[in-house]
Amino acid sequence: MSASWLFSVARRVALVGAVVGASAGLGGCTTTGLVLGVAGIATDTSVTWEVVKHVHGRLTEGDDPPCQRLDSVQRALNVRCGPFVPGSVKPQDLRNAHLQGCVLAVATREPRFWAALPEFIEKGASPEACERSPLVELAQANACPDFAAASAGELRALRWLAEADSRAVQHDVMRMLGCPNARLAGLDSVLATWLAQGALEPGALGFGALGALHPDLLATPLARTLEARGHTAQAALGGHDGQLPGGFELALRESHWAAIDWWLARAPELANRVPATQSRQLAWAPLERALRPGFLAHPETQRDLVAFLMARGADPSRKLFYDASRSIAQHARAIDSPLTALLDPPPPAPLGTTLAATSEPVRAGPRW
Repeated sequence: MSASWLFSVARRVALVGAVVGASAGLGGCTTTGLVLGVAGIATDTSVTWEVVKHVHGRLTEGDDPPCQRLDSVQRALNVRCGPFVPGSVKPQDLRNAHLQGCVLAVATREPRFWAALPEFIEKGASPEACERSPLVELAQANACPDFAAASAGELRALRWLAEADSRAVQHDVMRMLGCPNARLAGLDSVLATWLAQGALEPGALGFGALGALHPDLLATPLARTLEARGHTAQAALGGHDGQLPGGFELALRESHWAAIDWWLARAPELANRVPATQSRQLAWAPLERALRPGFLAHPETQRDLVAFLMARGADPSRKLFYDASRSIAQHARAIDSPLTALLDPPPPAPLGTTLAATSEPVRAGPRW
């Protein structure tokens, strides 16, 4: 091995290093592109090309692979690779997906990937291959997605997932399909389909159907039909297999007056006590929850909500469930709530004291 050859290799490696180092100050060029471009400097020997590849590998370690190296499914589910191209999905890529997670679950959970859903389903993707319903994934990621932005084909695919996969009959999915955005897109009709198909029979669900309804739907024929078939508000107060809050809690959070009245008419005890839904939880009082910062979706309704509950039997003198040493009213005073006077008004002054404090000297009227 000659000294001139070694000198040539060293010179080329040093040149590669210098160019790569200079790339740190070039915001418009990637380090990877620069190294590949510099590769032409080292073409006369295999040793120097191996050095360039090694440097390139170290610099790109941990980077996302380029879109050209991804299969058709991976490209469809990668925002870096641009908008979905209809007709680009290869069935063999669906059968041998290299994703961490089910293809339909990934595509359904993220609305930016809905464009690929119809083609995935048409070319053989099945919800049964997913650990749980893809719609459960969506509902727990976004309780009320912007369905109005979906195309007609995307909505058909979402509807198919709701009707073809029995696991989609779940508390959070039912809530999502009844939310305002779903109703605007017509997806709430899935709930009527479930009812007609017998998928919402009492005792056959892992949740209370009335508690899973969006508060807006409690005054609809759907809710009345569920009640006529044996569903009750009391049954809807138990635990459920979802992450979204129960129906009464959601009505309270939203200051949904009509829905709160619906619940209290069927379960008056809710004015003072909402049962725990899990074994390690405690019951809770709506008045106390209404005092918590961040509990209400519309904080400006706090005073009206507290007055609304008190007018329907909520008692601020009741003890806290998690601290029996003080009442809700005492708790309001302790946290310096602006509603303290409403929850615990000062006792009226003695009659004599009131008259003395408010009386004024009698002035003689004019003489005519």
